[in-house]
Amino acid sequence: MLGRIFGWTSGATIGTLFTIAKRGELIGTDENGNRYYQSRDNVSYDGRKRRWVVYNGYAEASKVTPDWHGWLHYTFDEPPTEAPLPRRRWEKDHLPNMTGTPLAWHPQGSLLAEGVRPAATGDYEAWKPE
Repeated sequence: MLGRIFGWTSGATIGTLFTIAKRGELIGTDENGNRYYQSRDNVSYDGRKRRWVVYNGYAEASKVTPDWHGWLHYTFDEPPTEAPLPRRRWEKDHLPNMTGTPLAWHPQGSLLAEGVRPAATGDYEAWKPE
């Protein structure tokens, strides 16, 4: 419960959820569980309706998929729920940035990698000042 009151990194706080219920309308949800909202009024400085995302879990901007990113930044007028981006067959699925998480990639020999570090081969000669 305290995480919901004070912890904005693990989702929306209670105050944010109250503001969303009062001023926002749910536009859609992506495959990661992120929820996308748009304001009901035009209170923004440029007269457009404000758009925002409430992350599912840890707040990380790379979790936003490209189609929703375009909608959030007014590149597309219609949300992906109404006009999805066409997928090319060579495009890969979107992956969030995993750096700093337990799912991050660690090369062989890294102190954070699983398993035993490989033994030194003896081809290294330390520098010695003369």
